Amino acid sequence: MLHSIGQDIKLSVLSAVVFALGAASIMLGYESGATLLYVSLHEYGLWYVGVSFVAVLLLQDAYFYFVHRAFHHPKLFKWLHHGHHRSRQPTPWTSFAFDLPEALVHALFLVGVVFLIPLHLITLVAVLMTMTIWATITHLGFKLFDTSFLGQWLGQWLIGPTHHSLHHRQYRLHYGLYFTFWDKLLGTQAADY
Repeated sequence: MLHSIGQDIKLSVLSAVVFALGAASIMLGYESGATLLYVSLHEYGLWYVGVSFVAVLLLQDAYFYFVHRAFHHPKLFKWLHHGHHRSRQPTPWTSFAFDLPEALVHALFLVGVVFLIPLHLITLVAVLMTMTIWATITHLGFKLFDTSFLGQWLGQWLIGPTHHSLHHRQYRLHYGLYFTFWDKLLGTQAADY
């Protein structure tokens, strides 16, 4: 277990460097006027901040699902995703334990979205915070809270630690990031989950 945590920490540091380079490219793009980032709430209205936040989470979830599922293809797994799965029992360090190509692909979403969708800076920061907190929670390896407190209907659509831990044990299931609907729709949700 300690060896896999050490590997996870090394890969997480590598991923942090990749994400920092992505953030630097976003900043350079913003300073040159190339991105669609904005800072005045009046530019699109306050309502748009919330709508764009939800839209980016939905887009990121779809992007992540399909990329993650592709990374599990036998010809790609060894080169792109094996590092993340060294930990059969995930820990918070596993959250961002990505091999270099995988880290680049995940950072690419965040870099690309600011060139395609107008986003308030607060929205971008909120997406980054949500991604980081959610990834950490889903890699805890134990149930932090019962999603049923959100109600049976809403709770069934959110991915938590139990859902994602099953993915680390059974590689052909549970590819989503935030929501379960892609897994349910495309047959990668465990039948008994």
